[in-house]
Order: sequence, then C-alpha cells, then structure tokens
Amino acid sequence: MTHDELERFVARMLEALCREMWGFAPRMIPHIVRSLGPGRSVLWFAANMPRLLWTMYVLGPLRTHLAAVAVSLHNGCTYCAYGHAFALELIYLRDRGHLFPVDARTLSGWQDLPPRELGRRLRRVLQEAGLHAETLWVDRTLALAAGVARPVDADEARIAHLVRMVGRMNRIAVEAGVEPDEAQNPVNKDHRLKKRYTQLRAATG
Repeated sequence: MTHDELERFVARMLEALCREMWGFAPRMIPHIVRSLGPGRSVLWFAANMPRLLWTMYVLGPLRTHLAAVAVSLHNGCTYCAYGHAFALELIYLRDRGHLFPVDARTLSGWQDLPPRELGRRLRRVLQEAGLHAETLWVDRTLALAAGVARPVDADEARIAHLVRMVGRMNRIAVEAGVEPDEAQNPVNKDHRLKKRYTQLRAATG
C-alpha cells in the first residue's frame, strides 16, 4: 500500500467513525490525515476523542461546544466555530424549546474580532439566551486560550485540553481553507429537530 493509499484508507476509516457519531463525514478529515500523517492521525483521534466525550459528559454538551466555539473564534477558525456553534444551537433548541439568540453562521463570523470585543459579544448573547452562568466559562476559556491563565481545577483542565485539541484542528482548518459543514455532535442526526430548526430560522427571517 502506497502512502497516498494509506492516507485515503485512514481518512475513510475516520470519516466512518464520525459518520457513526454525528451522522456525516466532516470534510475536514482528509486535511487532518494529510497534515498529521496516517499513523499520527489515528493516534491523535485515539488520544483525544475519548477525552472530548468525557468532557462532554462531565461539563455537558452545551458548555463543551460553547468552549470550542470560543477557542475557535479566538484562533480565527470559521470551520470549527460553525460546527460547534450549530451543535450548540441544536442542543439549545432541543433543551429549551426555542432558538438561540444568534445563529451559527453569524457566530462563526466573529473570528476576526479583537479579544475584548469577542468576549463582550459572547457574554451578551449568553445573557440574552438566559445562560448567565456560562458567561464565566467563556471568560475562563478565552483566558486559557490566550495563555494568560492556567487551569485551577479538574473542570478547567478539561477546558485546557479542549484549547489544545480544538486549537490543532483550528490551525489545520484555517491553513486548508475548509468550508463549514454540519454540527459536530450526535444531535446532528436528529432530522426532525433540524427540520424544526430550519423552519424556525426561516420564520424569524
């Protein structure tokens, strides 16, 4: 098997894994395999995905995706910001019964904001959404992403891992110019919820 054939094989394997988890094969996967190499890609997923899933279990999917959005915007990555913001939107709609105040496309467009303005906008939209406690997490996540703070407990250590994990994805996606696709969460497989989301967004203009 040539190196190119091995890359394609590993990419298909990882795409199948993501399709099982999220209902789609992220267009990011071939770029990850090309950037890290076939072997390192498998090792990277094996080392990081279980930790991500555990973080989602401990902190909850909404807080986890919010942290990933904040990190991705801090790093200027539209692709990852959109995928996590869309997941956040769907989870919020499922759990709260109404739309998140800002849609994923708008949120992912905040990647060029200065850090202080980014933090201010995220706090404001979280307050509008009634997620007041999450404003503190956004501040801590952005501080960890900027390297001006260190984790002080186990939960912040989980966020620090997200900073590193998502940060690597951000760098690869930005370099490759990957366009956004779908929500990076199992909720993406809920077609009824996504149809309702689309209808509600269309109704709000």
